[in-house]
Amino acid sequence: MAEISGGHLVAKALKNEGIDTVFTLCGGHIIDIYDGCIDEGIRLVDVRHEQVAAHAADGYARVTGKPGCAVVTAGPGTTDAITGVANAYRAESPFLLIGGQGALSQHQMGSLQDLPHVDILKPITKFASTAPSTERVADLVSMAFRECYNGAPGPSYLEIPRDVLDAKVDEAKARIPQPGHYRASTKSAGDPRAVDKLAEILAGSRNPAVLLGTQVWTCRAAEEARTFAKSLNVPIFMNGAGRGTLPPGDFHGFQLARRYAFNKADVIVIVGTPFDFRMGYGNRLRKEATVVQIDLDYRTVGKNRDIDLGLVGDVGAILAAVTEAAGRSGNGAQSRKEWLQELRAEEGRLEEERLPKLKSDAQPIHPLRLCYEINQFLTENTVYIGDGGDIVTFSGQVVQPRLPGHWMDPGPLGTLGVGVPFAMASKLAQPEKEVVTLFGDGAFTLTGWDFETMVRFKLPFVGVVGNNSAWNQIRFGQIAKYGAQRGDVANLLGDVKFDQFATMLGGYGEEVRDPKDIRPALERARESGLPSLINVWIDPQAYSSGTMNQTMYK
Repeated sequence: MAEISGGHLVAKALKNEGIDTVFTLCGGHIIDIYDGCIDEGIRLVDVRHEQVAAHAADGYARVTGKPGCAVVTAGPGTTDAITGVANAYRAESPFLLIGGQGALSQHQMGSLQDLPHVDILKPITKFASTAPSTERVADLVSMAFRECYNGAPGPSYLEIPRDVLDAKVDEAKARIPQPGHYRASTKSAGDPRAVDKLAEILAGSRNPAVLLGTQVWTCRAAEEARTFAKSLNVPIFMNGAGRGTLPPGDFHGFQLARRYAFNKADVIVIVGTPFDFRMGYGNRLRKEATVVQIDLDYRTVGKNRDIDLGLVGDVGAILAAVTEAAGRSGNGAQSRKEWLQELRAEEGRLEEERLPKLKSDAQPIHPLRLCYEINQFLTENTVYIGDGGDIVTFSGQVVQPRLPGHWMDPGPLGTLGVGVPFAMASKLAQPEKEVVTLFGDGAFTLTGWDFETMVRFKLPFVGVVGNNSAWNQIRFGQIAKYGAQRGDVANLLGDVKFDQFATMLGGYGEEVRDPKDIRPALERARESGLPSLINVWIDPQAYSSGTMNQTMYK
């Protein structure tokens, strides 16, 4: 039987998992994996920083619904990727990070770039291990991927010592799990009694409110969620990657009236989002309401706030089961007509209230005007990515993706720097779709050099930098806490011409100071067919309501 190296076993295991793209930055510890990927037809995308490789693998998983993969070298290569792993862990995104390691024969001898990677990565992964022998390499790769889907998804880490990776073994003695033979179904519909109970609760509710979170997209449950909303005639709010589940203008979809609805609802159903800081740790839900939580992860249900009913399982399967149960028992849909009209009136009032800022001609440009122009620019084919602090908080109030899966943001870790790698992942995974990315000027600088990677791989996207020359979300808090004289400490940035940066690297760049020039600049960026940066100078004295209401500044 032919002999095979550890790196080629890695590539075979990746191919069996359906991995077609690996994000990487080269290093001596990992190059045999590259050789194997070439033989297996796996595309290698080499980036300029390992954080970008990890973020891109995370983004690829979010876009495709399959796990992503990043391969980095030992020591600083792995530690550089840790931020991307941590972000995926909090965002429940499944990808495998493979890291190099010194040879087992040099264990504890101080080999080049030797670090206790597994110990470092364990707290922020669902699985972290060392491949102990070449024969076990493919087996450990499959095991790591399987653990990515244990409960709510998340990242795994596998380190492979250099001599284990380079050694060759008899292929017949290497365990290579076969596709489709090491996974169980994760489409559980939960406890049938709890499903019937939720249908009963909703049947008796006059003023229900439902929040659809990121797991609706993770579970690819948009169709089930839409059927649930229509059949039960309930108002739907969306956050995270749940945005786009209902299209703009849908009768059951609302954006601005969430606080009003939560303050008056008799039943609140939270689907696929935790009671974390974005939900005020559950304190934003009125105490008198009946609260129901649906989640993939048992540990999330009832955390930080007591609930009346919890359901654990695939959120699409659960919503479909509740819809069916409600149809059998009568769902009280007709009685909610007045409630929906009341919410629609409140939504209209709030839209009218902010309209002057959305259409403001002020210079510097108001961030809401920029977000309004971006929202008008989007098509059904556009994936929107937000990468920043205050500017992305503004956009969450305005930008409405037209389809499910067309909103991407870092998630609850609040990591800046995901914009370029997410755009990279999106264009590689679905080149037919347009990508529009809104950056804060500070956020772009964290991973912006991989704009060159976008140029090198010919991945066009429309990038927009909301440039106020400051870390404005933090700046607001400092001013609020310490006063104007001490509020500008360590949060002001230089006036960077990002449009020139783009053209220097071979992309398209344009500067905008007048709001009437935003849309034409976006159109020219689209038509250029190049990676682009539109540098829009926005008002540094304008802060989003989300920033001003953050509890850490109170």
